[in-house]
Amino acid sequence: MKFFYLSSNPNENGIHEVHDRECEHIPSAYDRDYLGPYNTGKEALRKALAIKEKVGLCESCCTSKVSSFISSMKD
Repeated sequence: MKFFYLSSNPNENGIHEVHDRECEHIPSAYDRDYLGPYNTGKEALRKALAIKEKVGLCESCCTSKVSSFISSMKD
């Protein structure tokens, strides 16, 4: 199990990225929110969608077949 965080500040595309604790691109402690322990980034993404409108997985640490997956919550 890994520990995941959500960037408080969006990237240049307006997406808040999910990172695992060991990611080289993880924001500073002041610029991220703790999501919790999850088996995969995709699981952490579900939690992140409850916090922010536009979220995505970090391509560096959350690599998988859905690494480029970006989701936004719609009414």
